Amino acid sequence: MHTRPLYLAPMEDVTDPAFRMLCKQFGADRVYTEFVNADAVIRDVKSTMRKLEISDAERPVAIQIYGRTPESMAMAAKVVEEAQPDIIDLNFGCPVKKVAGKGAGAGLLKDIPLLLEITRAVVKAVSLPVTVKTRLGWDDNSKCIVELAEQLQDAGIAELTIHGRTRAQMYNGEADWSLIGEVKNNPRIHIPIIGNGDVDSPEKALQCFERYGVDAVMIGRATFGHPWIFQEIRHYLDTGEFLPAPKLAWQVEILKQHVESSIRWIGDERKGIVHSRRHFAASVAFKGLPDIKPTRIRLLQANTKEEVFSIMDEIVSRYSDMAEL
Repeated sequence: MHTRPLYLAPMEDVTDPAFRMLCKQFGADRVYTEFVNADAVIRDVKSTMRKLEISDAERPVAIQIYGRTPESMAMAAKVVEEAQPDIIDLNFGCPVKKVAGKGAGAGLLKDIPLLLEITRAVVKAVSLPVTVKTRLGWDDNSKCIVELAEQLQDAGIAELTIHGRTRAQMYNGEADWSLIGEVKNNPRIHIPIIGNGDVDSPEKALQCFERYGVDAVMIGRATFGHPWIFQEIRHYLDTGEFLPAPKLAWQVEILKQHVESSIRWIGDERKGIVHSRRHFAASVAFKGLPDIKPTRIRLLQANTKEEVFSIMDEIVSRYSDMAEL
């Protein structure tokens, strides 16, 4: 583990084993699974139980769970513990309606006593370290994170990750790191504090470490189609210099590797392609290429590996004469 660790954020439909291993390959110090529904774990739902599949190669790895009752979360945590992750992470931050609207995820920020009761129940139920990921508060009028951090620490968590937005903000506006810094610099806090939100460049990561003093930085959406961002940030943190921009052909090879891994993991060519589409849709590899839009649309409509790779090769061939590639 580096002195300034970089973590891959837990993201639904994103941080599956294929993507986690890719980020690990490029230097992520810790990876997190997609979030796991506690009730579905208890019911032994097959698609949910697949999310508990982890490998030694990706360690340290955290499995994240969400739910809305102390009983279900404690019971699910015991099942999750059998999968032998390094950490069990509690999701008190997911803002989407189907989670928060039902009183789980960030919805628990409206019921702090219940949130703390769930935390204590899980800590008591398992022997693994229990961590929490949450937000600043429900909305601008209820930013409770400074007080909540102390309460969570008292409840027995090993570490706290804070996303610098309220639930009301969803993923809009800018993340407010000042409150993350306030928690970190609170003399009563002795557990590690991880900052999350809008880290999309080496300079931003360095600023978060230096200005706010966090113990680790977690990176989410900036990893889409860009798993090598960990390598770029690590190099900058260690040397103060930027890595040379990778060639387009190299970036495309990594995207192909991800498609292959997704197909292998899902066991179905078309589903594997659909699952990895958001990555080549968002990838920095294709940003700024002139007149790329029609080709990108074709890429997102392709249903076979042969077709996807052929269009990617076509892009490399067409733009390979551009000096910066």
